[in-house]
Amino acid sequence: MKRSAGILMYRRRGGSLEVFLVHPGGPCLKNKDDGAWQIPKGELATDEEPLLCARREFEEETGFSADGEFTELGTFRQPGGKHVQAWAMEGNCDPARLVSNEFEMEWPPRSGRRQTFPEVDRGGWFGIDEARGKLLLGQRPVLDRLLAIL
Repeated sequence: MKRSAGILMYRRRGGSLEVFLVHPGGPCLKNKDDGAWQIPKGELATDEEPLLCARREFEEETGFSADGEFTELGTFRQPGGKHVQAWAMEGNCDPARLVSNEFEMEWPPRSGRRQTFPEVDRGGWFGIDEARGKLLLGQRPVLDRLLAIL
């Protein structure tokens, strides 16, 4: 079973709650918006402490520090079978300053050419209702858990 860990950053702005989501980089989801965004997260290494993984992945995918108080939101099973363990952290960051690490893949498929892409191509703040439409289907319950805790 594949396991990932991630952080859902949130802020209160003008009396409403907003969450910070990221859009995956690379050519496959370049033109997909609704249902493609996710929380910054990454795969757990064997015997890795999940919160440390979540903090590292947040920083690698966004360039922003993951410091503060963390509230565990739980573990969520994705449609593909992966389990994502998530934490909430109150914070603020400027999406225009996002800097992501990169990955390499063969593109176009079966071309023999390798290209480099950012793991995350952009980030943004969204109100809960808008975030629900932007998030991957399997991560939408993270919002419900955040609302229940807050």
